[in-house]
Amino acid sequence: MSSVLDQIRRIDAQLDHLQLSNLSATSRLSTSSTGEEHGLKPPPRTLALQIAIRSLSPSSSDARALLRPDQIQSFLSILSKQSDVTQAIGEGASASAYDTELEWLLTSKATAQVYGICLTSILDTAVWLANDIYYWDEVLSSRRYTALYSLQISPLRLYDWGSGVWTEVKAKGGQFSFAGARQDAQDTVTQSWKEFYGLVRQVVRERSVEQIHKSMVSPVTRIRGQIRKKQKALRRIRMLNANALGVLLGEGLANESVHGEGLATPAGEEEVQQKWKTAVARNVGLMEAVLVKVNDEETEVEKFDAAIAELTDDDPLFAAEVEGEGLLAQPQAVAERLSRVLTFALPQYTNSTQRLLQQHGKPSRLIRYWLPITLGILSSSTILRILLNRKAEIIQWVQDFGATIVDFWTNWVVEPTRKVIKTIRHDEGSEVSIMSKRSLEGDRASLERMVVDFAIDNPGTADANSSGSLSDAEILDIRTKVREGDLTPVLKAYEKDLTKPFMGTVRGNLIRALLIQIQKTKVDVEVAMGGIDSLLKSQELVFGFVGLTPGILVTYFVAQSLRSSLTEKKGAKAARKQGLMLRQLRNIDRILTESQATEFGELYYRDQGLLLCEVHGLREVAGRVMPKSVWREFEVEVGVLGDVRSGVERQKRVAERVRWAYGRWL
Repeated sequence: MSSVLDQIRRIDAQLDHLQLSNLSATSRLSTSSTGEEHGLKPPPRTLALQIAIRSLSPSSSDARALLRPDQIQSFLSILSKQSDVTQAIGEGASASAYDTELEWLLTSKATAQVYGICLTSILDTAVWLANDIYYWDEVLSSRRYTALYSLQISPLRLYDWGSGVWTEVKAKGGQFSFAGARQDAQDTVTQSWKEFYGLVRQVVRERSVEQIHKSMVSPVTRIRGQIRKKQKALRRIRMLNANALGVLLGEGLANESVHGEGLATPAGEEEVQQKWKTAVARNVGLMEAVLVKVNDEETEVEKFDAAIAELTDDDPLFAAEVEGEGLLAQPQAVAERLSRVLTFALPQYTNSTQRLLQQHGKPSRLIRYWLPITLGILSSSTILRILLNRKAEIIQWVQDFGATIVDFWTNWVVEPTRKVIKTIRHDEGSEVSIMSKRSLEGDRASLERMVVDFAIDNPGTADANSSGSLSDAEILDIRTKVREGDLTPVLKAYEKDLTKPFMGTVRGNLIRALLIQIQKTKVDVEVAMGGIDSLLKSQELVFGFVGLTPGILVTYFVAQSLRSSLTEKKGAKAARKQGLMLRQLRNIDRILTESQATEFGELYYRDQGLLLCEVHGLREVAGRVMPKSVWREFEVEVGVLGDVRSGVERQKRVAERVRWAYGRWL
């Protein structure tokens, strides 16, 4: 609706500009004559006119730019009130001229508001008709959809069949009715019902014969034929509305604001000051004629312009000039016709549009979804009974499911993440190890003591040339060699006793040497384990992420599946919107390519209306698909595309630019 609002705001601004010079001149005379120079307030009616004029100006908000019809009528009612200027101030000619200009400005602004309401109503109707036509296209695109539609309207068909049978029975049965059953009961109740039942059987038999002739065509084919008739009627209504929209744009205030001598010409001359009043008066008559003829079933699409011209030729608002001395010289006459448009023409157009949409448009939601609603109502008691009988099981299942999710999140995501964080921070409590820290040192010291004690007890095994006790230097040397893994004293004794194992076991040191070697093996194993432990510690962060990976992967895939399931419908909806945008752009290109231009290089009224409908639909859908930054640029291009005064050739170039510049969203 922004394209319409832009035109209304432009018209309103031009009206203010045209009245600025005229009002400023008359206000000075009015001020001196009414006494405002002496500190007196203007008359209440003048204040009421000024307040109404300010209220009729469109606001910056699109939602509140156009007033409601009842608000506009309340402001127009001010014109019917008589002036109540006091005798002290007087009622001079200048004051009357000032009030007259205010009345004309009020009437003009109200006309602009009603003009915007008419354009919006016709434009919205054309868009609704296009949506219904697209709905019938989808139904006709598949026999499955056609069969589903046949099932949806089966109650209506059954009702129509029953109504037809009842009508024929009443026609053949004379004055028979249930209201007369009481009187018939006094005579022959049974005989009356037999006659009624016989008539019903006869009518059903006759209608069955008619159905036999129709059965040569499949039910789906008959339904498709009915849908094509509805679609044809909708296309005709849409063409009439598009033509009406083009007439209002080409002959109304929108055209006057760009090319007319009344609004587009700069103010300053008296003749120019009167032309815009004529344009406003004619626009009121044009709106009334368009609203009367747009939904007229007898009006042909090709003769719509001629029908509008025939109505306006006999209209007093078109037959005379405003500056004459007759009734048209008063703004009250124009306001009265404008009130008639608000009171009768607009409601009649709305009601006729709703009736046509109800007759030929897509079925209501109740008709489309009566089957699932009925199944849901019928099975609701069974479903409720199952839920109540298994209430404890369902609650336990929900609790177990929730506990499983919480435990999985805690044990496989939170705890591994916490360990990884401790590893990064070098927390000693989080270090990975397969043996205690002091185990190797203790076993190595024990081995050292064992070997030294063995060497002290057997000095000959430590030094072959020594027969006495070992010195401190020799003991220190043995300790050093033990730290390096050299167990020579023990091994010499072990080798010596091993030659005579029995005697070495009883009298020698074979068992002691063997136990020392077992300790040595234990130390060697711990050294190897220490190496493995060091390797694990160097890769501790890797193992932490390995432990965290399964939980993260499971969480990711579950979230991704939920997201895809939730956004699947959104993506399908976005794809449908993009397809709709592409279809609308194709329609725009077809209108610009196949339509014939006037001698001024512009489109005819019907093509103008169709183009504006498609541009409006493209703008609305693109606003919900494109980012805001791209949408602002796109809105400028679409505004030029919908400007019929820019010429067909320029509009074709703009359509081509929109196609390649915004193809990503199309």
